[in-house]
Amino acid sequence: MQRMTITLDDDLVADFEKYLADNGYQNRSEAIRDLLRQRIDEQRLTENPSGNCLANLTYVFNHHERDLASRLTESHHAHHDINIATLHVHLDHHNCMESVVLRGPLKRVQAFANATIAEPGVRHGNLYVLPVKIAAQKHRHGSDPQAHRHVHVQPTS
Repeated sequence: MQRMTITLDDDLVADFEKYLADNGYQNRSEAIRDLLRQRIDEQRLTENPSGNCLANLTYVFNHHERDLASRLTESHHAHHDINIATLHVHLDHHNCMESVVLRGPLKRVQAFANATIAEPGVRHGNLYVLPVKIAAQKHRHGSDPQAHRHVHVQPTS
């Protein structure tokens, strides 16, 4: 591990100290490492938009909206190859929240997320994306060697 020294103006230090307190950081170094990892991951996705990703799409929707639940279900089935799992939570008598884990090419994941969030009746949509490498590997799980996919999160040191 290397030590770095940086110089910041007083206003930025004050904002950063508030950020540390608000987010429960015990020290500046870990916060800076997390912020750097986030920016580097964002840059990787920008530089390689045809690359693969692991993502979480979360949105709130009114299940009474005309045919919305049916349209969402149809869309999920039409994208079964990138859709890993969905968590459905009932918030009240009208609203539900879904959190969808997605894996695949960034462009397809973003297109699915954008189309879902744009559905009438869907609110508060957000997509969190992490660049990954997806590799087919063959090794033993139990008695027989099996070929299957592994998702490798790209390390941001």
